[in-house]
Amino acid sequence: MRLHWLLQPALPMLVCLVSAACSTPPANSGEVYDLRGQAEAQLDIGNKQADRGNYDAALLLLNEAWRLAVAADSYSLRIRAGLSRGNVLFATGRGEEAAAVWEQALREAEANGNGELAAISRIHQARGRLLSGGADVPALRETVRREMTAIKSDRMYTAFAWAVIALAEKELGRLSEAEAAVKRGLELHEKERAFEQAAYDWFLIASFRSLAGNYGGAAQALASAMAADRRVENSWGLALDWRALGDVYKKAGKAAESRAAYTRSAEIFRALGSGEAAAEAERRSGGGEEG
Repeated sequence: MRLHWLLQPALPMLVCLVSAACSTPPANSGEVYDLRGQAEAQLDIGNKQADRGNYDAALLLLNEAWRLAVAADSYSLRIRAGLSRGNVLFATGRGEEAAAVWEQALREAEANGNGELAAISRIHQARGRLLSGGADVPALRETVRREMTAIKSDRMYTAFAWAVIALAEKELGRLSEAEAAVKRGLELHEKERAFEQAAYDWFLIASFRSLAGNYGGAAQALASAMAADRRVENSWGLALDWRALGDVYKKAGKAAESRAAYTRSAEIFRALGSGEAAAEAERRSGGGEEG
């Protein structure tokens, strides 16, 4: 996930999309409700909200997905909802809670003999340790590579694993290897038409190129991120893309282009109702330190 500010969506409308209470059931339904289907829908929308940085909304949706998974007694749904809940908790600074949720998911996957879900649970744990700092980065990288064998049939899980490997390579200062790893995941996201995730891949690539001093390449990567975000109207992602472009231009000594990018970012943030994020973009434009 990109580092997002919080954005409040229209929760009643989101819940209405996936709740049986918001629609009239067909005649003679026998009052049978598809708990698994409802849980899957909540999980999908919750994940999308998390991808867009709407963490408060995402947590509410994912908590409901968990409740429905428990009611349906579906261990696979419980695990997947738990992994997503852990991601949101981690992103909002609740690292210990996230670690506990991921550990619970791992124990449940192991208890049910599901090697794939156990592997992706361990990859989530590795990512958390990596981003928390102070870990044995080469060991975590090799853990993820080892677990990838069990998830190779799932493109989205595999793409996630490649992103974790990329972050490990970045921590080791191996920026070319980091970009190569992200591109492996990008290829899978594009095959799945997962454009928000593809946009994040390009965002990561831009950050690696910027760290390497390749500012032109970073700007090109951010243009690709914007193109993907526009396809799914991910306005929050676009605001972050423009802000990052402002950072890149600032590093490259292109003051006018930097100010224009920050202004564009602030305009989008403000259109979304986030004055605080808009003010941050404008502060950067004024010559403050980059975030």
